Amino acid sequence: MRPDPHTAIATVCLSGTLDDKLAAAARAGFDGVEVFENDLLADRRSPAEIRRQCADLGLTIDLYQPFRDFEAVPPDVLAANLRRAEHKFGVMAELGVDTVLVCSSVSPDAIDDDDLAAEQLHLLATRAAEHGLRVAYEALAWGRYVHGYEHAWRIVRRAAHPSLGVCLDSFHILSKEDDPRAIRAIPGEKIFFLQLADAPTLPMDVLPWSRHHRLFPGQGDFDLTGFTRAVLDAGYRGPLSLEVFNDVFRQSDPDRTAVDAMRSLKNLQDSLGLLDVPAAPVPTGYAFAEVVGEPDLAVLGFTRTGTHRTKPVELWTQGEARVLVNATGEPGEIGALGLAVPDPAAAARRAEVLLAPPLPRSTGPSEATLTAIAAPDGTQVLLCTGEDWLADFVPAGEPAPGAGITGIDHVALTQPFDNFDEAGLFYRSVLGLEPGATAEFAAPFGLVRGRGVSGGGVRLTLDAALVRRGGWAPAVEEPQHIAFRCDDAVACARELRGRGARLVRIPDNYYDDLAARTGLPPGRVEELRERSVLYDRDEAGEYLHFYTELAGARVFFEVVQRIGDYRGFGVVNAPIRMAAHHDARTRAEVRDRRA
Repeated sequence: MRPDPHTAIATVCLSGTLDDKLAAAARAGFDGVEVFENDLLADRRSPAEIRRQCADLGLTIDLYQPFRDFEAVPPDVLAANLRRAEHKFGVMAELGVDTVLVCSSVSPDAIDDDDLAAEQLHLLATRAAEHGLRVAYEALAWGRYVHGYEHAWRIVRRAAHPSLGVCLDSFHILSKEDDPRAIRAIPGEKIFFLQLADAPTLPMDVLPWSRHHRLFPGQGDFDLTGFTRAVLDAGYRGPLSLEVFNDVFRQSDPDRTAVDAMRSLKNLQDSLGLLDVPAAPVPTGYAFAEVVGEPDLAVLGFTRTGTHRTKPVELWTQGEARVLVNATGEPGEIGALGLAVPDPAAAARRAEVLLAPPLPRSTGPSEATLTAIAAPDGTQVLLCTGEDWLADFVPAGEPAPGAGITGIDHVALTQPFDNFDEAGLFYRSVLGLEPGATAEFAAPFGLVRGRGVSGGGVRLTLDAALVRRGGWAPAVEEPQHIAFRCDDAVACARELRGRGARLVRIPDNYYDDLAARTGLPPGRVEELRERSVLYDRDEAGEYLHFYTELAGARVFFEVVQRIGDYRGFGVVNAPIRMAAHHDARTRAEVRDRRA
């Protein structure tokens, strides 16, 4: 195992002033930073003062960047570029940084001549060496003539100067689907710097894709593990540094973003075998879900089977589904999730290494000790093993015949827009839940982004409303719900409605379209219509589901039936459900006014 890789983050990743960014990077545990030139230019302090601040914070300055449009230019442009370089070298000496990033040119002055580019980069490296500095040459994916790392390496090799090497940026390489295996042919000592960024797969030009949509490792679709392994196999031993341009990150709390960034880097190190940490636990199932408030679970067929010995918490069960009702806290929200894991102590150690330390919890004598960690949205995740925690509850009666619910299928948590990618990485890195594809759909009150994460016996869906402007907004902006599973959704809906459960009504228009769209037998469509059961299918199976009205400020329940190997969550029906919930709330308001 390579001991303690040096970790760094570019200041461009974070929001705020340079002072804010440096402090956040240090608090998150980074060893060093890349100083982005614009951050320096906007700062009132001298480079020497910034150097002292970094030293006081325990940060090294590992790279100064960027130096643009230098190479393969006519003599008069070269002279001007060398004047710029001498100024930058003076700044770097004050900062105490020994490497400058030179991006491949996008200038209209550039000439398509590798020999000329090599000659001028050799001259630049000679000037840099006089100051004890190095030049790291990077191929921009949109460079005018040099836009691939192998091309950049050919020029560096041709220049043949000990102070000239390459900078490898995962985005510039993987966005163009260049094969990173050839990196192993570059001598490790000639790879001067490594910049890491992930990204979602987007059908757009590479420049805006890079400038606005990069993500931290593990949040996108790139194979960062394979890429980084190729770089390390080449013999690179420099910093593992993050360079992420992202509009959300650059407007978010820099402390929170820096922690998210460090978690991503630790998760990447773990995938490479560079981190001494227990393996991701992969929960085997839901031990329980906790709801704050007083939802009417009896009408859904649940029985109150226990009361906590020391806390105002009740245990409600039906089949294998266990719901805790907590009388304290913010009413009408999901307060905690209990996940069954093989080794809670090891899972807790992993969570702490990945910057999700245990939360303080009060435990009475002889009560089960459950480790709690906080998800990015504030939901408590409790790590359980077996059913020892059930001993904390005084029996309150035997379970009565239920309504057909057999267990918890999944839990849906709405994330603040700024934390959507952070949440996916948290569940992936800390708990071993693998993310599915991100889906976006038009809802009645705006565009919604959603993604499922699953593994072992646990499924979660993470939703986030995209940027909303003005005061026009839904009454429930961040809903949450628990989805229970059953063996027969139509029969369960019939039973629950007979018990008096308030289930949302789905418009006839939906079923008319369903019949035309799917070709289901007319009798089946009418059966679904009568019970307001929604339907979806894919190549592996079918999905039937229905919903209750709100059971509090923002919590409701779903009941689902999976047929075959269907693995989705009925996302296609989400706008229908949202409109139906809005209609139900409007009707409830009318009822209340009449009452």
